[in-house]
Amino acid sequence: MKESAENEVRQLYGRKLRLRVCGICLSNDRILMIRHSGVVENEDFWSPPGGGLQFGETAHEALIREFKEETNLEIEVGKLLFVNEFLGPPLHAIELFFQVNCLNNDMVRGYDPEMKNQIIEEIRWMTWKEIKAIKAQNLHRIFSLVNSFEEFSHLDNFLGQNHQ
Repeated sequence: MKESAENEVRQLYGRKLRLRVCGICLSNDRILMIRHSGVVENEDFWSPPGGGLQFGETAHEALIREFKEETNLEIEVGKLLFVNEFLGPPLHAIELFFQVNCLNNDMVRGYDPEMKNQIIEEIRWMTWKEIKAIKAQNLHRIFSLVNSFEEFSHLDNFLGQNHQ
C-alpha cells in the first residue's frame, strides 16, 4: 500500500512546483499533527495539517478546506508565521505556514480527495517531547529549526530551500 501511495504522490505532484498552506494549531501545549504514508520512501511522515491551493481559492480558504478534509475541524486562520521551501526531487513545494485556532472539537481522521490511495494514517495532538522522539527524516523539517512550539512565531519569514 505504501509503495502505491508513494507512486501516486510522485505522479500527482512530482516535477511540478506546488503552492501549499499549512496550519500550526496549538492547544494545551500540544500541536495537531498528521501521520502520512507515501511521502517519504517506505516510511511514515509527520507534519501539521495542510495541502495545495486550488485555482481561484485564497490561502485562507484553502487552509480551512484542508483542515476540514483532513481532520473535520473548523478553524480560524490567524497570521502568516513563515514560508518554507521544500525541494526533495521530484517534489518541490512552497509552503505558507499560518497560525490556526480550532473552533470545534469534532476531530476525525479525514482523507485527501486527490488521492486514490489514501495517505493519511493518523491525526493526533502531540507534545514537544513526542515530536522530538520522531526520527528527523520522518518529521517535517520545521521542527528541526526550533526548540519549542513558541519559537514558530520567531522564525525568519522565509526559511529557504530544503534539499533532501
